[in-house]
Amino acid sequence: MSKSLVIVESPAKGKTISKFLGADYIVEASFGHVRDLPKSGMGIDIEHKFEPDYEVSPDKKKRIAELKKLVKATDQVYLASDEDREGEAISWHLCQALGLDPKTTKRIVFHEITETAIKKAIANPRFVDQNLVDAQQARRVLDRLVGYEISPVLWRKIQTGLSAGRVQSVAVRIIVEREREIENFAGSASYKISAEFSASDGKVKAELPQKFAQSDDAHKFVTDCIGAKFSVSSLETKPASRKPAAPFTTSTLQQEAARKLSFSVRQTMSGAQRLYEQGHITYMRTDSVHLSDLAIEASKAEITKEFGARYHQLRQFTTKSAGAQEAHEAIRPTQFARSTISGERNEQRLYELIWKRTVASQMADAQLERTTGEIAISTRSELLIAKGEQIKFDGFLKLYLAQESDEETEEEGILPPLAKGDVLDLEIMRAVQTYTRPKPRYTEASLVKALEEMGIGRPSTYAPTISTIQDREYIEKGDLEGAQRPVKQFVLEQGTVKEIDTTENYGADKGKLFPTAIGMLVNDFLVAHFSGVVDPGFTKKVEEEFDEIADGHQPWNKMIAEFYGPFHETVLAAADVDRMAASGAREIGTDPKSGKPVIARMGRFGPMLQIGLAEDDEKPKFAPMPNGKKIDQVTLDEALEMFKLPRTLGQTPDGEDIKANLGRFGPYVQFGKTYVSIKPDDPFTITLERALELIATKKQADAEKHIATFDGGIQVLNGRFGPYITDGTKNAKIPKGTDPTSITAAVAKDMLTAAPARSKRKRITKPRAS
Repeated sequence: MSKSLVIVESPAKGKTISKFLGADYIVEASFGHVRDLPKSGMGIDIEHKFEPDYEVSPDKKKRIAELKKLVKATDQVYLASDEDREGEAISWHLCQALGLDPKTTKRIVFHEITETAIKKAIANPRFVDQNLVDAQQARRVLDRLVGYEISPVLWRKIQTGLSAGRVQSVAVRIIVEREREIENFAGSASYKISAEFSASDGKVKAELPQKFAQSDDAHKFVTDCIGAKFSVSSLETKPASRKPAAPFTTSTLQQEAARKLSFSVRQTMSGAQRLYEQGHITYMRTDSVHLSDLAIEASKAEITKEFGARYHQLRQFTTKSAGAQEAHEAIRPTQFARSTISGERNEQRLYELIWKRTVASQMADAQLERTTGEIAISTRSELLIAKGEQIKFDGFLKLYLAQESDEETEEEGILPPLAKGDVLDLEIMRAVQTYTRPKPRYTEASLVKALEEMGIGRPSTYAPTISTIQDREYIEKGDLEGAQRPVKQFVLEQGTVKEIDTTENYGADKGKLFPTAIGMLVNDFLVAHFSGVVDPGFTKKVEEEFDEIADGHQPWNKMIAEFYGPFHETVLAAADVDRMAASGAREIGTDPKSGKPVIARMGRFGPMLQIGLAEDDEKPKFAPMPNGKKIDQVTLDEALEMFKLPRTLGQTPDGEDIKANLGRFGPYVQFGKTYVSIKPDDPFTITLERALELIATKKQADAEKHIATFDGGIQVLNGRFGPYITDGTKNAKIPKGTDPTSITAAVAKDMLTAAPARSKRKRITKPRAS
């Protein structure tokens, strides 16, 4: 009997597909890309229309040999890689590596892994779409040219090991510019008036629409309200409605999973990939919000069964993003009758989010009643405004409410029954000092939204871009401790005005994206010397040209040639840039002891200080940058103070010197090869007694921390949040009720394999203005 070979990217995908095809089909995986540009060398023949020199990846040679044998042993080959440009390129590369003709080899595509979809794809094959392949090829070649030609410039002018990329560098620029907006933001204070009243049937909260810039004006307003009569001067009630959000695209799934589930974009995409491969959802890389007729009918049946016919409202959403393909679908469940799935908990949570969002998109509007009341003050001309909102019919809100922003919003409460002319009793009135705020820092979710709105990248590139800029340490995800600032309040209660001085924490951030010092330096160099490449407009234009290539409207190498000429000239011009200026190094004065220059510059681990030059007879001295200071901010006096470190405090009982110093991760003391953090103590003022106390505490904690050690560096340890398993790169929590001393090496290994990658969130230290 004849056999057919179906080649997919991943074993998980292949395992699901093989269930539907039966014994006549052999389903095998390529394990992703099988060919790429070489690791060393550019791999592009610029003189011959930018012809790429692809090679089979070393780790795929054995797999290609195995697939070649299967090709010879079967009668028909189906290429079943993903349906996007990346998947099309994989199919084309498989043809080249396996000796297949892309013009005659059958190519099948599907956006969900269900029996119906797979059998339909087998029955309706096509051939490799060369236009899609060329669009991906253009992206790969352009990105290699940019990285290969700019990166050596960065090595020569700033620091070895740096890199640049067409999309990643624009993403870094967006974050750097937002950080500088925040740093340069000049806030202003004003006073917000709020009041609480008692009515016959409940409480009423109201606010003054305008704010007072001066404390005297706010104080006078509150004082004028002593003994005043407050009455409802007007009342307006209007019907309103709220519509459900569209089904998920890649971008909106990443944003919503970050907000509702606290997932990173990488975590979201790896989870969605597994759900797709298991047949639970449709393809997860899409910019379409379209739903098929089958999906609409299936959701209607589920809504009618669960909630009743009045909760259903047929909708077909239109995709707004440029280049989106309506033939593709939004991310949706493959089986609407399945609201939950079994399996790993985070995959369950992600699936439930997708299911609820899709079903809610086909549900009726929520019907609301919004009431606005104006409250007159007998002693003032201003009006206080009270607002309330009441849900009359919950509609889609019965199932799901999308969160449109990272920022918290205040929900309007419900007003008690009121009538025009009602007199209200004032319980309390407050004039509270408030401050204007800068635009918020980006989260992973809001950065994805910004990239999408600017037309930078495509669904397949958002997660890799955000991961890359963090992996290369241009950007870090972290938490920022805030600072205290004064807040003045004037409170009117029981006929008396009190002035209250309090404080509030401001500037704190959690899980936000911060540029590192090296990230800012590289960005500034690229903006100064490669402004065209890191211009969001250029990146958007390139994406549009990729779309034109995919549609067959432009040859890919013509597009590359038009880019490369001017770009290469810019690279050549950058050779003349002064290295000291490019690296951000700054001579800040002269050391009074040696007469040598004192320099603030970028080092391997961030900004640092140096006395003397490399070409001097004597080796330069180095010191850390003062906490919170930048290269362009540090003064000579501050710099010279840092060279007093390390500071010898005394000795341990064993006779080892104890030194206080400031390092990459903050202040510490050292004896021998042991380092002990002394946060929040100061290395300039810490005493020997305090250091010995911290050393003793550290030794005790280390002794209590260790539970077990296994081969491969796997340990069972006690941590701040309970016992856990680690191999130094990943951590796995030990479930409650499990005795950590009973864990075997095999169990520890399995738990680490199932654990998510360790978060790279850091605590960020920044100077704060008061």
